[in-house]
Amino acid sequence: MAIVEKKVNTLTQSAVCPSHSRTDVSVRDVVAVIDEPIARGGTNMGPTPTETLIVALIACSNVITNRLAEREGVEISDVKIDAQYDFFFRGATLKEIVDIPFTNIILKISCNATGTEEKFQPIKDDLSKYCPIAKALTAGGHGAKIDEVWDVTYSG
Repeated sequence: MAIVEKKVNTLTQSAVCPSHSRTDVSVRDVVAVIDEPIARGGTNMGPTPTETLIVALIACSNVITNRLAEREGVEISDVKIDAQYDFFFRGATLKEIVDIPFTNIILKISCNATGTEEKFQPIKDDLSKYCPIAKALTAGGHGAKIDEVWDVTYSG
């Protein structure tokens, strides 16, 4: 029996912080702006850090869903993902220490797919197993609870 070595990549990202609320993060050859809304002293030039985490979950779910569909030989289109989540804001405002800032996250995933429900089921079953952002949020069963609500329209 062959032993498969785990592969870990060490990656680097850099940021400059032009103000108390804005962070410009360099990733590869692009810059992402993370900022607070004007009401909280920011310039509203990008999503907040906490919004960015949920955006990352949505984007990761999209990528992994498409990879799983390819693996299963299913063509998907018109993918739409909405997130609804409970966020304990008091931790971010320093009003109290919050152990689990995101508790319940519902991902509503809709798409069109070729094939049948039976052919698509492995995609539904495996999304949370492979999405690194989902795994980080739910780590060890002590984090957020993520429910995926699928609305798939099948075509022959």
